[in-house]
Amino acid sequence: MSRQNIRDQQLRLQIADHAAKIIHESGIRDFQMAKQKAAAALGIADVHCLPNNRELEQALQAYLRLFDADQAQRLATLRQAAIDAMEFLTEFKPRLVGAVLSGTITRHSIIELHLFCDFTEQVGLFLQHKGIPFDVKERRLRLNLNDYQRYPTIRFIANEIPVELVLFTQDEIRQAPLSQIDGKPMHRATLTEVKKLSGTT
Repeated sequence: MSRQNIRDQQLRLQIADHAAKIIHESGIRDFQMAKQKAAAALGIADVHCLPNNRELEQALQAYLRLFDADQAQRLATLRQAAIDAMEFLTEFKPRLVGAVLSGTITRHSIIELHLFCDFTEQVGLFLQHKGIPFDVKERRLRLNLNDYQRYPTIRFIANEIPVELVLFTQDEIRQAPLSQIDGKPMHRATLTEVKKLSGTT
């Protein structure tokens, strides 16, 4: 490996470590934004030195092991809350995605669920009927290398934990959006799979 390659690799690791700290402290979920903020803070202008998302996830996992002593207990709490939310929303075939599924959570992490229904209004009506206040927004997700789509999202609070629901049609249960980590279809976990992860089955 040439000196230049060694230098570039060192810069990539440095940026990844600093981006992991930014994610942990600020709660940013956009890896690209975290990398750009880290590079700017370190005064590194060469975009070729930006780590890929897998490298950043590994750096975040290492950072959490070193600097977040409560991470394991927090993860257990969030996974149990995810189970409760999925049981509550069972008619919409909920699937857990994101940091609570992968285990790479920070103190800012939320529960992210994908729901599937004929009409997105069904979920809002369901929550209204249960007396649960919520906010409606949108989430931009990547379907393939060149195609992004906006999906309606609903966010509510359950036992002081934010829960974000991304709403899909029934047919879209067959094709998950792409993960920002590796560009492959997101892993969507069923209630049974989450219970196994949590050791509650």
